[in-house]
Amino acid sequence: MTAAYSPADAAAAFVAARRAAHFLPGYPGPAPIDLAQGYAAQEVAIGLWPDRIAGWKIGRIPPDWEETLGEPRLAGPIFARNVWLAESGAVTPFPTFVGGFAAVEAEYVFRLSADAPAGKVSWTEDEAADLVGALHIGIEPAGSPLATINDLGPPVVVSDFGNNAGLILGPEITGWRARGWDSMRCETIIDGTRVGVGGAPSIPGGPLSALRFLASHLAARGRPLKSGDLVSTGATTGIHDIVAGQTAKVDFGPDGVLHCRAVPATPPDGPP
Repeated sequence: MTAAYSPADAAAAFVAARRAAHFLPGYPGPAPIDLAQGYAAQEVAIGLWPDRIAGWKIGRIPPDWEETLGEPRLAGPIFARNVWLAESGAVTPFPTFVGGFAAVEAEYVFRLSADAPAGKVSWTEDEAADLVGALHIGIEPAGSPLATINDLGPPVVVSDFGNNAGLILGPEITGWRARGWDSMRCETIIDGTRVGVGGAPSIPGGPLSALRFLASHLAARGRPLKSGDLVSTGATTGIHDIVAGQTAKVDFGPDGVLHCRAVPATPPDGPP
């Protein structure tokens, strides 16, 4: 008899691997087959993780999976200990699971200044915009103990914190509401080689469309957005693999430049 998928077992295995800074050689047991199963594991893992949620990452579901799963995007938590404030001109180190998966993604990040009303599930972009206090440039270090996480599909990605390893938060984009998304462009460079170009228009529907999705999605999970939450709205130049020792730069043009370096992960210290 084939073993049944266990959200609790999957969550426990991923949390243990992350806390030990070890890679996983394969998915721990049967893999989730849909988003509901993936989010069930994510919820269990959130309860096991010894840190508070500081925000959320949003990822794009590939078109071939979108038709099957019925959703264009996915979400995962960003934990407070893994939010790093970029200092001007400095290189921000971020941990990677050696033997696992690691990548960098150029992001536009909302900082919220209002709570979403409890129970409000249906959102427009204008209503989502009313929650926003600021827009920042940023980098999402994607990461998982499982090297094949993206190859196995969105339900698997969802089950391990949405393949998130943190957030590098850059400076605020002043006057963003008066600017068109077309004016926000960026490029990603790894070890001196340009690996991707794009910008805010690369996010389907734009960053506010991503925020609208998240507001509805989290409300349905009983986790409405909160003031102070950081929302990483989606990869704008692609998902770019990186290994420990490599350095990445994301150039947002007049909005700033961010630098980071992948370093081997080590077991986190005790509770924050």
